[in-house]
Amino acid sequence: MRNRAAVAALTLFLLIVAITFAAPLYARHVAQSDPFASNISGTTMVDGERVDVIQQGGGALGIGAKPIGPTWRSEFFIGADNQGRDVMARVLYGGRASLTIGIGAAVLCCMTALLLALVAGSFGRRVDVVVSRLMDLIWAFPVYLLAISLATVLLTQPDGLRWGPIHLDRSSLWVPTIIIALVYVPYVYRPVRGQLLAVREKEYIEAAVAQGASNLRLMFREVLPNVITTVIVMLPLMIATTLLTEAALSFLSIGVQPPKASWGTIIDDGRSLLYSRPMVAIAPGIMIVLTVLSLNVLGDGVRDALDPRAKVRMKVRGARR
Repeated sequence: MRNRAAVAALTLFLLIVAITFAAPLYARHVAQSDPFASNISGTTMVDGERVDVIQQGGGALGIGAKPIGPTWRSEFFIGADNQGRDVMARVLYGGRASLTIGIGAAVLCCMTALLLALVAGSFGRRVDVVVSRLMDLIWAFPVYLLAISLATVLLTQPDGLRWGPIHLDRSSLWVPTIIIALVYVPYVYRPVRGQLLAVREKEYIEAAVAQGASNLRLMFREVLPNVITTVIVMLPLMIATTLLTEAALSFLSIGVQPPKASWGTIIDDGRSLLYSRPMVAIAPGIMIVLTVLSLNVLGDGVRDALDPRAKVRMKVRGARR
C-alpha cells in the first residue's frame, strides 16, 4: 500500500475490468444496439438529423461507402465499423474476452508450472531431468510460431477439441486459453524450479526428511509455502504477456473466433479503415496499452512487496538517507 504507483496501477486495472464486464449494460442502455449483428442499413440521430450508419460516397474519389465516424454521443460514441456495429460496445465486449483469456491463461500457466516444478523437485533426479528436458523442448520453439501452429491445427478440426469426455467447440474461449497457457509454461517453470532447488537445500527440509516426511508432505507443507511467492510475483506480468499474445493471435484470425470479439479481432477489423475511421483500431489499441502498462507497474509493486531481497534493498536505502 505504500507503493502509490502500484496502487494506482491496480486501481486502473480493476477499473478496466469493471467497465469491460459492464459491456451488456452499455450495449443495452447506452448504445442501444447489438454489437455482434450487422447494421449496414441502420440509421442514427446526429444533431437532430437522421443519418445512415454506413455513408455512401466515401474515399478519396467520393465513391464507395464508409462507416459513420465518432459522434461523441451515446450511440456510436467512437463510430461504427464496416458492418455498422457500434465500436465502443464492441471494444467493451472484446475486453471481456481478452481479459478472460489473458487472466485464465496466466493462472493456468502458473498453476501448471508450479505443479511440474514441485513434482520435478520432490521425486528424484530422474523425474527432474525428464520434466526439465520437456520444458526445454517446448521452449525451443518460438513462442508465437508454436502458438500459431497449435491454433491452426485445433481450429481446423471440424468437431473442435476432443480429449476423452471433454469437448471444446472451435469458438470456445478455452481453446486460445489452453494454447497460450501451454506455450508459456516453461517461462514460469524455470524461475520456480530455481527457487525450489534453493529451498530444497535448506535445513528445515533436511529436518523434515530426517523425520521421515513423505514426498507429498515435502511438496505441500514444506516447499510450496516457500515458492508460492515467486508465482504470485510473476502472475501480473504473465497476465500482461498472455493478453498481448491473445491480441496477436486474434489479429491473425487464429485466436478468438466469430461471432465473439476481442481487442485483437477489433484491430483487425479496423485495419482497412485506418485512413478513413482510425478510431476503430486505435480504441482497442489504447485499451491494450493501458491494461498492459497497469499490469507491469502492478507486477513491479508486487515484486517489491514479496521479494525479500527487495525489502533489504529498501531498508538499506532508507538507512542511508
